[in-house]
Parts: sequence; C-alpha cells; structure tokens
Amino acid sequence: MGLRNLSAAFDMILELGDQKFSRTMGLRHDEHDEAFTLSQNATGHVFQERLHTKCMHDNVHRSIYVDALSLRFVDTEQFQRLRDIRQLGLCHMVYPGAVHTRFEHSLGTYYLADQAITRIKNFQGAELGIDRSDVKAVKLAGLLHDIGHGPFSHVFDNEFLPKILPGEKWSHEEMSVDMIDYIVDLHHIDIDSGDLRRVKEMILASSSPVSQNSSKEKRFLYDIVANGRNGIDVDKFDYIERDTRACGIGNSFSYSRLMENMRVMDDEICYRAKEARNVYNLFQTRADLHRTVYTHPKVKAMELMLADAFLLANDYLLISEQIQSPEDFWKLDDTILKAIETACQPELKSAQEIILRLRRRQLYQFCNEYAVPKEMMDHFKDVTAKDIVCAQTRSGVELREEDIVVNNQKIDLTRGQEDPVRSVSFFQDYESNEKFKIQKERISHLLPSFFLDRIVRVYSKKPELVEVVAEAFENFQLKTYGIKTQVHGTPSGKKNKPTSSF
Repeated sequence: MGLRNLSAAFDMILELGDQKFSRTMGLRHDEHDEAFTLSQNATGHVFQERLHTKCMHDNVHRSIYVDALSLRFVDTEQFQRLRDIRQLGLCHMVYPGAVHTRFEHSLGTYYLADQAITRIKNFQGAELGIDRSDVKAVKLAGLLHDIGHGPFSHVFDNEFLPKILPGEKWSHEEMSVDMIDYIVDLHHIDIDSGDLRRVKEMILASSSPVSQNSSKEKRFLYDIVANGRNGIDVDKFDYIERDTRACGIGNSFSYSRLMENMRVMDDEICYRAKEARNVYNLFQTRADLHRTVYTHPKVKAMELMLADAFLLANDYLLISEQIQSPEDFWKLDDTILKAIETACQPELKSAQEIILRLRRRQLYQFCNEYAVPKEMMDHFKDVTAKDIVCAQTRSGVELREEDIVVNNQKIDLTRGQEDPVRSVSFFQDYESNEKFKIQKERISHLLPSFFLDRIVRVYSKKPELVEVVAEAFENFQLKTYGIKTQVHGTPSGKKNKPTSSF
C-alpha cells in the first residue's frame, strides 16, 4: 500500500471514529463539532504541556512526568542534594535493600499528589472550583515537602539535635519552607507569590492542620500531601509502598484502591465505606514498619552511635550551627559520615572511633526492653540513664550514666491513644450526599482496642557491662511497675549473649 492510500485509509478510520463518537454520545452534528473541537483543544493542550516535561522512570510508580515549573526546582543543587540523603537513615545496615533516598520519595509523592488532585478535578472540578493554580500548588507541595531533611533523615532531627540543642524547636518541615524561599530567590524561579504561599502552607499542614472552622478556601487541598486532619495523605502512600518493597515487608494496604474511592464532601476528602478496612490497614502497616524496620533494635543501636559521633564532631565541624540558615543547611547530607571518617584532624578522633565501631559491627549492645503498661501511659515519663544507674544493686561494678543509652520509643497509629479512623469521614456510594463516621465494631471485632505503644529500650556501650545493665534495668522495672521482662525470649536474669549482625 502506497503512502497516499495509507493516508486515505487513516482519514477514513478517523471519520468512522467521529461518527461512532457522535452516535455513542447522542450528539447532533453541530454538537459533535463543538465537542470534537473541545476534545482537540484539550488534547492539544496536553501535548503542549508534555513537550515541556521530563519523564523519570521510578521503580514504584514507573513513568513520572515532571512539569516545567517543577523541573526548575528539581534541577537545583538544593533539590539534587536529596540524592545523598537516605530515606531510612541506617536501616540499610539491617535491611540491605533499604538504600533509596529522599529524592525518589519526593518524586513519588509528587506523582501521587498529581494523581490525587487530577482525579478530584476530573470528577468534581467544576463543583469545587479547582483550577490550574490549585493543581500546581498541590504538585509542588508533594515535590518539595521533604527538601528540609538533614543527614540520615530522622536520625538528625530525632536523635542528634535534641541532644546538642535541648529545647530547640526545629523541624524539617519548617526548614523545607525556608529552603523553598531560598531556592526561589537564588534561582530566580518565576512563581506567583500566592501560589508559593499555599505550597508552604500545604507542607506545614500536618504540624498546623487547617481547622474545620477555618475560613480558608478549599481546605481539602491542604489534606492531600500532609494531612493534619486525619493522617491520610500521599506522603504516607508513597513511603509505605516504597519502604515495604525495599525491606521485603508485607503490605496489606492498597493506596490505589483508596484513591479510586475518594470524594470531596463539605470541603473534606471522604472515602467509600467499603474502604474502612483498607484505611485501618494503612495505619497498621505504618505502625508495623515503625516496630519492625524503623526502630529495629540494631537499627536504633547504630542510629544512637551515629548521633554520638555527630555530637563528638560538632565542636569542630559546627554541625548544629548550620540549621539556622538554608544557605548553610543545604550543604549537609549523608556524606558527612565519610568526611568525619576520613578526616586527618585530631579533633575528630573520638568521633572516628565510634564510626569505626559501626563499620566493624561492634555496636552498642541491646540489653532489654519493655512496653509501658496501658494503665501507666498517662503518667509516663521518659526513662533516663540516671534511673538505671540508681537502680543498680550489684557490688563490685560501677555503672556510669555515660555507659548506658536509653531509647524511649513511641509507636502509634498517628493519633496517640485515639483510634485514627474516628477522624475519617466515609460515604456509602456515589449517589449518596451524606458523610458519616464508622465505629470500628461495625468493621471487625479483630481490630485493635488500643492504639499506642511506648517502648523503653536500654543499651550498653560496653559489651562487658551488658549483664549488669540488664540487671539494673530489671530492678528499675520492678520498682516502678512491679513487672519483669524477658530478654530475647529467654528467662529474665539469664545473661544476654551478643546477637548476630542482622
């Protein structure tokens, strides 16, 4: 078939397709022309936008198309820095596959934010008044929500900063907001000031949620990336999927099902009632990741050692002073570990000794742990190394506070002792205009009745003191709670032998 005949055949197919479209939609000829013109314009607009996007291949979401404005942020040294910040800190030392970075997670959250707002716009855009400015703000909030993270992610703000700057109110969300302003000014990014303000408000929404009584327009937009209302957001969707895959952990939560069954009602994102169990799976999977991966005993031992190394290096490197300005802060990333390790300065020798122990798996030794009884939760105070030292009864061995590390861990379903699903609104079906709450008893009697764990874990910095520390810790428990715990499933009081690396 010649090129001319091929072209004629193609035109015939298009014409038949137009006729079928008209018959299917029940349109008159003039109505068809108008609809076809709108369709062509929309398609042309999509292709025009696609010309200015970049496709990035992600192992979770596959093809991610990044628009021109977002690329202005991505192609900066401040955003590219996220390639050198591991999403899960030192978890890869126990789960070798957990080597993904904040860069991948930020792109994944961008993708899901785009998917969420686009779905809402397609089905309810006219009703809710969603415009391109809304879409742009939500996508940028997803992309930039973690740009303020420090070295080794939460190790920096949860373990290092509270020790070096006790009482300092610093958060990676606030730094993300400051970093965005810095990038816009430094790289002369042309963005509307109102859009920029909304992007920053969306990032801070989890720490300062938009009130139900707020006069802010389109409150539901602020729940897509960082949801302070009930904790269901695309940030969690991405890291739960990404982290479970990387660590080989089971995941019973389906973010795609939840996104397919959402709807905005009374300025709030609601979900079909049949997804209530899936919502519980979201919160339960997150809690399982915290218990199994993020706070794994050996992961925490290494994170505590890394924090101690940073503390010892701080007087020389002035790490803590770099959190005051995004101009200095963006230069901090995970490469600081290698910089300390290979430095020639004698001032860093003590920090290097701890890092050497990390490399050789000579870790702080786990001694024991216990879960705080439910009835004691309201009056619980963090246990300190001093508490353990004061509970020592064995003679002949002197325990010092600097020999002991106590880790007080809180694991919940995002709402403390409250059932998080009580903050979620549901609807029956798409013909219904009523939203409602669902009591967990109506879903299953196998769901949890308590939603918070407080775990107290004790480590010895010196292997020869493990048995003494474990005994003192048991004495403290007996005195405080009248309970005994077991060590790794062995009878309490039996010597805790060093465990394997993994």
